[in-house]
Amino acid sequence: MDNIDLDVLKTSASWIFAGQRCDLVTVIKTWGSSPRPIGALLAISGDGRVVGSVSGGCIEDDLIERMRGQGVRTIPEIVRYGASADEARRFGLPCGGTIELAIEPLSQHSRIAELLQRLERGELVERSLDLHTGAVTLGPAQADAALRISASVLTTLHGPRWRLLIIGAGPISRCLAQIAGAMDYRVSVCEPREEYRSGWQIGGVDLVSEMPDDFVLAAKLDRRSAVVALTHDPKLDDLALMEALKSDAFYVGALGSRANNAKRRERLLEFDVSAQQVARLHGPIGLYIGSKTPAEIAISILAGMTAVKNGVAGAGNFPTRAPTPENGAAGGLA
Repeated sequence: MDNIDLDVLKTSASWIFAGQRCDLVTVIKTWGSSPRPIGALLAISGDGRVVGSVSGGCIEDDLIERMRGQGVRTIPEIVRYGASADEARRFGLPCGGTIELAIEPLSQHSRIAELLQRLERGELVERSLDLHTGAVTLGPAQADAALRISASVLTTLHGPRWRLLIIGAGPISRCLAQIAGAMDYRVSVCEPREEYRSGWQIGGVDLVSEMPDDFVLAAKLDRRSAVVALTHDPKLDDLALMEALKSDAFYVGALGSRANNAKRRERLLEFDVSAQQVARLHGPIGLYIGSKTPAEIAISILAGMTAVKNGVAGAGNFPTRAPTPENGAAGGLA
């Protein structure tokens, strides 16, 4: 889930605890273009405060007015905006888009606090809302599950739905872990070198000390997993890559220049890795954006991962001109 949606749940929990009236709004369907994806959240307090987003802003204003004018809501309601071209223009929906929302009155029985506790433990949770009574149940979810709605039940997904395994706990890894945590990834870092582990202080990230190949094998990587090798030590990076390239991970990348990645591919072919598997390696890693600092390189890596995850053709390609210290790309580092 997006970090903004987690903020919505946390703010909702604080309003409930304070005894304030509030509604939770969820995007359940979209047609045409829409500013926010299915599952996006918004919360509105009884005094008109808003956290989160379900559109570009105009729908939020109408939702606030709807809450003020309707009185105390007791059961969930389904509403639709943009059903006609005139209404789409009125609410600022692009390209004649239509959006359908579930509006749920929250209370102590909505189990928001319990949901947050489970999310803190890194769980992926299904939250089922009875649309007739407002009753809520929580349960474990599968990573490939999606929001579902019937005439009587709305089931939403909460928690990290993608995994990122980082080899190495250096400066780039720190930035990468922090940003990825806000992008729906559960992040794990493998660092067998004690001198690098001792200074790691990134909350919400699993830090392990085992060898990278054992780490990758134990992770049982699936198509919602990514692995990036960032130690710059072939003895560590290559161990992880050997196993990751044979897995179903959607993205496997390694830091280094074109020359170093060419040598890495030669080394991998000497082991139990096929040419087809080696061809999956993203190295130089990330999208070419002229990145130089650890934060910029982390953004480059996540941009490349996102492009691959979203099926963008040519994702991760660097320009024909090899990166140099002057134009500094993530993959251009020696």
